[in-house]
Amino acid sequence: MGAPPGYRPSAWVHLLHQLPRADFQLRPVPSGFAPQEQEYQQALLLVAALAGLGLGLSLIFIAVYLIRFCCCRPPEPPGSKSPTPGGGCVTWSCIVALLVGCTGIGIGFYGNSETSDGVSQLSSALLHANHTLSTIDHLVLETVERLGEAVRTELTTLEEVLEPRTELVAAARGAQLQAEVVAQQLQGLAFWQGVPLSPLQVAEDVSFMEEYRWLAYVLLLLLELLVCLFTLLGLAKQSKWLVIVMTVMSLLVLVLSWGSMGLEAATAVGLSDFCSNPDPYILNLTQEETGLSSDILSYYFLCNQAVSNPFQQRLSLSQRALASIHSQLLGMERGAVRQFPSAQKPLLSLEETLNVTEGNFHQLVALLHCRGLHKDYGAALRGLCEDALEGLLFLLLFSLLSAGALATALCSLPQAWALFPPSRNPSVLCSGSRLSEPLLPAGLEPASPLRSFPGCRRRPH
Repeated sequence: MGAPPGYRPSAWVHLLHQLPRADFQLRPVPSGFAPQEQEYQQALLLVAALAGLGLGLSLIFIAVYLIRFCCCRPPEPPGSKSPTPGGGCVTWSCIVALLVGCTGIGIGFYGNSETSDGVSQLSSALLHANHTLSTIDHLVLETVERLGEAVRTELTTLEEVLEPRTELVAAARGAQLQAEVVAQQLQGLAFWQGVPLSPLQVAEDVSFMEEYRWLAYVLLLLLELLVCLFTLLGLAKQSKWLVIVMTVMSLLVLVLSWGSMGLEAATAVGLSDFCSNPDPYILNLTQEETGLSSDILSYYFLCNQAVSNPFQQRLSLSQRALASIHSQLLGMERGAVRQFPSAQKPLLSLEETLNVTEGNFHQLVALLHCRGLHKDYGAALRGLCEDALEGLLFLLLFSLLSAGALATALCSLPQAWALFPPSRNPSVLCSGSRLSEPLLPAGLEPASPLRSFPGCRRRPH
């Protein structure tokens, strides 16, 4: 089968397409794109379920780690003021994890934009194809109406005017028959007329779903960005309540990240199966939805020398009939205008109709050629299988980085806030005690004592 112009399956498509697939009974499933088959649906659900397994394992790991931290810590000696060993390391590991999460957010914004660009390219190709099909229907309808009007008025008038000349009447009737042949052949060229599947409706549905998908990812990215920034602010300000709230929010975003990862993985795998060989599935689906013959669909979707133009015979008959009408009109004009001056007006009107018909016919020949619609098909595949798939992979990387960073932060945050100093109150500050600085290395004191609150006096030593 001929590949659309400019489209070749990418290395990512080949790589994802080669991944093994299995159903719920762990039986191998072919990697051909077959979304209507239950085994293939189970294979994609199993890919998405791997993300759920990862979420469960990460939650178990976090829970075990925090239980060990809370219950297995050695008791501190009474009155000990020495900092916890490795406390600074814990804080900085949390900060690094959050910065990695911010990097993943940037990747996520890029992937979301790439996916949106690919889907927009798909919608644009569908709209252009709809414009081509609508133009074909319009030209056919306009031409058939013009020819019908010419048969009913001008040619009928010529028969009446030229009645004394039997040979001219025969020429007029011959032109009338040829006009009817042209109209009959042209009506068969509007192959998309009455088809229930509308590319315009498909494009609108795709754009509608893409708007909500894009918005959902933007909200998820902004939520994670706010969690990372406020967590860093809580660590910098040593605010326990802020860090506790952000810890709960980090748990929520962790669940969302793993969920989006499963959705992205299943979509990427299914899309790679489709993009590895899209022609058979598109041909079968379009034939089921439209009821068009396989000859017409193969001509436009494949567009190679092995498939002939299914409209070639109709176009040839129409062209010969138009040439015959033209020659008959010239014969009537030479033999009737001098003898029958009243025949000049309908003849001129017929010539104008014939010129418009020939112009529309040449436009139809160009539009009915497979190049235009096949180019739209290739543009749709490039948008879906290149830009959209690449964006999905970047979103998958974002979810992976996000899940890892948030899991690390959830393990580190409880240890970090345990290192925060006790809550400050005026009585403590008035007694001359200094604020501790957990981010400073152990054993170092601040360079200068803090000022006492207004109204507090230092006690004389």
